[in-house]
Amino acid sequence: MNTDAAILEASGINKTFGPVHVLHDVDFKVYAGQVTSLIGDNGAGKSTLVKCITGIYPKDSGTFAFEGQPVDIGGPRVASELGIEVVYQDLALCENLDIVQNLFLGRERLKTGLLDERSMEQATRDTLAGLSVRTVKSVRQSVSSLSGGQRQTVAIAKAVLWKSKVVLLDEPTAALGVAQTRQVLDLVRRLAENGIGVVLISHNMNDVIEVSDRVCAMYLGRVVADVPVTSATKREFLVELITSGRSGDVGLREEATI
Repeated sequence: MNTDAAILEASGINKTFGPVHVLHDVDFKVYAGQVTSLIGDNGAGKSTLVKCITGIYPKDSGTFAFEGQPVDIGGPRVASELGIEVVYQDLALCENLDIVQNLFLGRERLKTGLLDERSMEQATRDTLAGLSVRTVKSVRQSVSSLSGGQRQTVAIAKAVLWKSKVVLLDEPTAALGVAQTRQVLDLVRRLAENGIGVVLISHNMNDVIEVSDRVCAMYLGRVVADVPVTSATKREFLVELITSGRSGDVGLREEATI
């Protein structure tokens, strides 16, 4: 599912912390049904941009639009209500709880004053099935018993369960083995196939090239390239954008990189 209009658009975003100008007039778009990879070295501004998008940090200037309408993302609750969810690298799962309890933590369903366990279990199964997840034996498994790939799957399913329209994934394959990485990358593509706008934040250029539709590269707080992945099929091209802000005729002007 590809549309010409962005579901989420950030325009001219600036953010400073004291004397440090972290984001410089950042433009960033996310499209429904596509995977947009956000890449950059440590300190490039990726995390700050994500935190502005999700309402954790207030932007200093610039605008946001969601589904074509101007929006003021004044806090995480506003972002969540719009349908923007983020899955952080630490996953924020409770290991002592099972999968169902984690997915509905803080949003439990009640029936006649009691937890509606049957409804929550079925919703969990339906969500996992909708993502073609077959690696989880029981929705009542404790998270502490799951592998790294399975935990990542649960964290992503938690975001999808609440009808998210944009899901931001922070280094979802970090510290995973080959087989688990394969499972997560397949899941990332299925999210896009289900019409969700996916933002993949990753330092793994092979993963980026494999699953992305677009690649947005940041360097020292600026967006230096936003290109279709078909124009960024070489790892060296992406690495040069990350490390110097320029590759060939793409990126910052030479005088701007000095």
